Amino acid sequence: MSGRDKLRLVVLISGSGSNLQAILDRCADGTIDGEVVAVISNRPDAYGLERARRAGVPAEVVDHQDYPEREDFDRALMERIDAYRPDLVVLAGFMRILTPAFVHHYAGRLLNIHPSLLPHFQGLHT
Repeated sequence: MSGRDKLRLVVLISGSGSNLQAILDRCADGTIDGEVVAVISNRPDAYGLERARRAGVPAEVVDHQDYPEREDFDRALMERIDAYRPDLVVLAGFMRILTPAFVHHYAGRLLNIHPSLLPHFQGLHT
């Protein structure tokens, strides 16, 4: 991205943050021309939040259990994400199915990392 600012990444996690750590490491060594500006988890006990804090990245929780409806959770999550003005939202082991409104809001700026052994562990409707 010569001549431009680095991509602003907001990373969504639900667990240990091993994919997050790989992203942080690749940003640090320049392989990814980006900066993780925030990490948001839907689970307050996600170890990935600690990984973010250790890297000096703001870490927040938007607990899905605090919202009676999926749409309410997604709206709250979008509000937190948008506060960081991301160029790209990365779902790195984020274990929630998102509403069409969420996906539409980030159209062209959403990347889902979902490593698994295919075809044995497919995602929904794959």
